Amino acid sequence: MSEAFEVPSPHEHHVEHVTHHAHGNGDNFASKIAVMTAIMATIGALLSYQAGSTESEAAMDKNNAAIEKTEASNQWNYYQAKSSRQNLSELATHIPGIDAAHYAAEAERYKKEKEVVRKKAEALEEEVRVWDEKSEQALHQHHRWAQAMTAIQIAISLAAITLLTRKEWLKKVAYTAAGASVVLGTLAWLHL
Repeated sequence: MSEAFEVPSPHEHHVEHVTHHAHGNGDNFASKIAVMTAIMATIGALLSYQAGSTESEAAMDKNNAAIEKTEASNQWNYYQAKSSRQNLSELATHIPGIDAAHYAAEAERYKKEKEVVRKKAEALEEEVRVWDEKSEQALHQHHRWAQAMTAIQIAISLAAITLLTRKEWLKKVAYTAAGASVVLGTLAWLHL
C-alpha cells in the first residue's frame, strides 16, 4: 500500500500562514476600511448625481429669467413707443387747423394703453426676479452638493492611504471627512 505524502513548498506555507491570519484575526482593520470605502463610494455617487441635478436646475432657472427679461424689455420698448405716440398726439393738439379734439382723444388712448403695457412689463420684471432667485437658491444648493462630493472624495483617498499605511489615526481622519461630507449633503438636502 502506497501512501503519498504532500510536502508543502515554502510559498504554499506562506500563503497558508497569511490566509490563516487574515481569517483567524479577521483582519478587521482592512475589512472595516473596505466596507467604509464602498459605502463612501455609494454616497459619492449619490452626491455627484444631486450636484449635477441642481446645477442643471440652476441653469434652467437662469435661462427662464433671461427669456422673461427679454420679454420685459420688449414690453418697455412698446411702452416707449406708446409714450412717443402720446407725445406726438399732444403736440398735434397745438397745431392750428388740426382737429385738436381727435388728437387729444388719441393722446388719452395712448396714455391708457401704455399703463397696461407698463403693468405687464413690471409683472414680467417680477417674474425675472423670481426666476433669478430660484436660480441662486439652486446654485447655492449645487455648491453644497459639490462641497459634500469633494469631502467624500477626500475621505475615499484617505481611506486608501489608510489601508496602505494601516495608521489608526488616518482612519479616524478619513471617517471625519466622510462625516463632514454627510453633514454637507444634509445641508444641501435641507436647502441650507
